[in-house]
Amino acid sequence: MFSPESVDLEILSKRAFNLRWASLPKGTIPLTAADPDFPCAEPIREAVAKYARDGYFSYGPAEGMLTFRTSLSDHYLKTRKVAYNEANILPVDSAAFGIYLACKTFLLPGDEAIIFDPVDFLFRHSVEAVGATAVAFPIPQSLEPFDFSKLEAYISNKTKMICLCNPLNPTGKVFSREELQSLGEIAVKHDLMILSDEIWSDIVFKPHVFTSIASVDQEIRKRTITITGFSKSYGLAGLRVGAIFCPDDQCFSAIFNQSMHASTVHGCNVAGQIAATAALDECQEWLGEFVNHLQKMRDICVTGLNSIKGITCQAPEGCYVAFADIKKTGNSSSEIHRLLLENAKVAIVPGLPQWFGKGANGFIRLSFATSASILTEALTRIKNTLN
Repeated sequence: MFSPESVDLEILSKRAFNLRWASLPKGTIPLTAADPDFPCAEPIREAVAKYARDGYFSYGPAEGMLTFRTSLSDHYLKTRKVAYNEANILPVDSAAFGIYLACKTFLLPGDEAIIFDPVDFLFRHSVEAVGATAVAFPIPQSLEPFDFSKLEAYISNKTKMICLCNPLNPTGKVFSREELQSLGEIAVKHDLMILSDEIWSDIVFKPHVFTSIASVDQEIRKRTITITGFSKSYGLAGLRVGAIFCPDDQCFSAIFNQSMHASTVHGCNVAGQIAATAALDECQEWLGEFVNHLQKMRDICVTGLNSIKGITCQAPEGCYVAFADIKKTGNSSSEIHRLLLENAKVAIVPGLPQWFGKGANGFIRLSFATSASILTEALTRIKNTLN
């Protein structure tokens, strides 16, 4: 399923946008946006094809399809040990929109939300888009244990929310239960909401184990809004499907009222819900094989990067991105990005504030969700260029 032959570069060159094959000059290898080069699992394709063959593309329920919500509820109970009533799960058109919608619902202009630094840009974007202020909490770029006691210094009377990305993009950190307990206790102490982005939670490498912060204890669960999506684990980015898990009826009602789903201005793609239901119900074996492949690609990527003069990289615990320290090359992140794009014909994501915050300075991020042959070729080009 994950051999070099299964990667169709002809199709990718026409369909894979967002800094990837279809967005770059021919011959350039994109290790950029976190989107797999492999086709999605066969049961997903069959489910969407059957839905299309029936010939009706009608509106779905404003609150989302019950079959999908039930699959989400069953999945989180089985794999995350968190019980959610399907009536309190809202399908949305992506995890990114889910983050924005939670901020829109619970933050007002002048409020503050704490985000990690470095972290994916969508947190800052969403907080600031609703008129609130994103307060950056500096965290290690490495995978060392976090000391959340320092977090309290960043909390003010304007703070309303703590944003958590677990596993953490871009570093690949997977938070331990003890770390999440510490973070959750701070949120309870200061009466703060927790916005937990868990889109990467399926991509965790042995021996590490994912823990959903809502599973740590009941008091923490009561104030946690969980977001997930299907682009990373199952390659469904173009189908625009994600979900918001709400702790109670009141939270769900508030988010639903802000979603504009009832007016049909917004809503979750019905075909996306069909695909995601098949992913949850029929593709767990496929997902396990995908993670096994990714762990092999991680090892190739990290070993290759560490063989390059001036670059050091820790093996990520989760996510299929490598966060490499390039400071000893003597070049900035943007200079490395330009050098590799022009000379090696390899595209990476530079550690710039616009992508991950100031804490990513001196780093680059590379996605390794591809075949061994493509990844090896990219690493060879990088090494030959930088050395």
